[in-house]
Amino acid sequence: MSEAPAPPDAILYDERLWPTPFVWVLVTGVAGASILVFAPISMLTGIIACITIFVIVAALLILSTPRITVTASTLKVGRAHIDRTYLGTARSYRNKEATHQRGPALNALAYLCIRGWIDPVVRIDIDDEEDPTPYWLVSTRHPTKLVNAVSGEALSGESAVPEQRDG
Repeated sequence: MSEAPAPPDAILYDERLWPTPFVWVLVTGVAGASILVFAPISMLTGIIACITIFVIVAALLILSTPRITVTASTLKVGRAHIDRTYLGTARSYRNKEATHQRGPALNALAYLCIRGWIDPVVRIDIDDEEDPTPYWLVSTRHPTKLVNAVSGEALSGESAVPEQRDG
């Protein structure tokens, strides 16, 4: 008995690249520093500025948080998407190898969706002669699961969808 293929819109992998708690501490510290700037005017103005700055920066962080979604037919990373028929080999990198991929080994034509607060990256080669982009380099907290989903291993086995909240 063979398994039926997954529907084209079935989600095989889904991850949001949320900022880490350390980033939120920095945002809070920057917003709190605004009290010092505005305190000579008035303490109330400083507190209002602090709250306003925190809300604006938090909203920007939340709205700019990219999502990685792999379905049976497409890969979506942030605003970019590509048909899976054009995807080549996917490889994960951690620590020094990840730093090397983000730095000296980086091709200027590559599509990037990297976040400084997430160390692992996955490099996904693009097999489309009409596309000048050689590969996508994507930050992820679950590199093995993303590689498996892109490689098609999630189609035949267990779902690679991690928990919705990734830290």
